[in-house]
Amino acid sequence: MPPKRKSDASSGDGSGAKKKKLARTPSKRESIPDVSGNDYSSEAATKDGKKWNLKFSSWNVNGIRAWVEKNGHSYVTAEDPDIFCVQETKCAKDLIPDDANIEGYHAYWLSGDKDGYSGTGLYSKQEPLSVTYGIDKEEHDKEGRVITAEFDKFYFVTAYVPNAGRGLPRLSYRSEKWDPDFREYLKNLDAKKPVVMCGDLNVAHKEIDIANPKSNKKSAGFTPQERQGFSELLEAGFVDAFRELYPEETKKYSYWTYMGNARGKNVGWRLDYFVVSEKIKDGICDSLIRSEVMGSDHCPVVLLMNI
Repeated sequence: MPPKRKSDASSGDGSGAKKKKLARTPSKRESIPDVSGNDYSSEAATKDGKKWNLKFSSWNVNGIRAWVEKNGHSYVTAEDPDIFCVQETKCAKDLIPDDANIEGYHAYWLSGDKDGYSGTGLYSKQEPLSVTYGIDKEEHDKEGRVITAEFDKFYFVTAYVPNAGRGLPRLSYRSEKWDPDFREYLKNLDAKKPVVMCGDLNVAHKEIDIANPKSNKKSAGFTPQERQGFSELLEAGFVDAFRELYPEETKKYSYWTYMGNARGKNVGWRLDYFVVSEKIKDGICDSLIRSEVMGSDHCPVVLLMNI
């Protein structure tokens, strides 16, 4: 059965799509250093020399309203991605501030039933052929976790994967229900077109992906069940873009708790990923972690591809 709540992106019917000029009024709460002047240009290319032609970026912003007020747009200005995704928007779709719109981008929003919880957003310079909200499983879709945009050559999926929680109250839901259902959803897409998936996947896959593996064996995001779930996703025909290029790179994290100056000490976790269909892995040009970009307990991650 095709996923429900699917619409032609050009219609704007139920999609939450917007395309407005961004207001850039300085905020009293602004705390993100302005990185709009940063040079994020790149000459990255595939192994056979094809330069990237698409740039994707993903960021768990930990609240879209606060992110806007803190001048998060300056990062998008500097990065200039073709597609930019946000997770944990914590905002009902009809309450997304106008200032969340970015000039030159179509924007699509999905929120959950619970106010101030979860939520995802997708910005795209090119209008998608269609946009799908959720994975056609009400148990999961009520939390507003997945948006899929279809383009000519690929599907682009952004996801905010459920956190098992302190004390692991949602571990069985995550590992026994969400992970298999989401994996099956991606496999079904991949049978039609290649998939590029990004987001906060709430798992540090290997010990190399977390600063303190020994003390976190029973912590949400590093349990054997969650790590196995990610392994099974890769075994289903997908690759972790960062590890495809940098299999042994250490101390590369995308999340740091606010406690104990964890970010300053780089005591972190790699929870944010780009995962792509194995059939297009040769199109990966570079996979980057923008750890210098502040404004959330996560930082943006970037993928450069030739598709």
